[in-house]
Amino acid sequence: MTSRFLPVALADGRLYVSELARRLEISRPLLYMHLDRLEKAGLVVGRLELSEDGKALKYFELAPFELKLDVATVLAALEEDRQEDRPGPNDLKGTPT
Repeated sequence: MTSRFLPVALADGRLYVSELARRLEISRPLLYMHLDRLEKAGLVVGRLELSEDGKALKYFELAPFELKLDVATVLAALEEDRQEDRPGPNDLKGTPT
């Protein structure tokens, strides 16, 4: 779930990890796990910088991207959502077998 909120938190610009963890109310190790996945996917970019007092701060920002949609892509996404919303055989409680 956190990976979904990270791009929203970074939408206004770059943030350093401690600030981002505070805003999302999660631990820094958990945040780093999500950021690592997003960075490997090319969705965020991390840069290590030194502050004026010499502290190393890791900043993250959204990677530039372009989103192209066509009718087939939208229809496929809708169908996938429908499939996820359908109850599976183990979800039907109280139904005689």
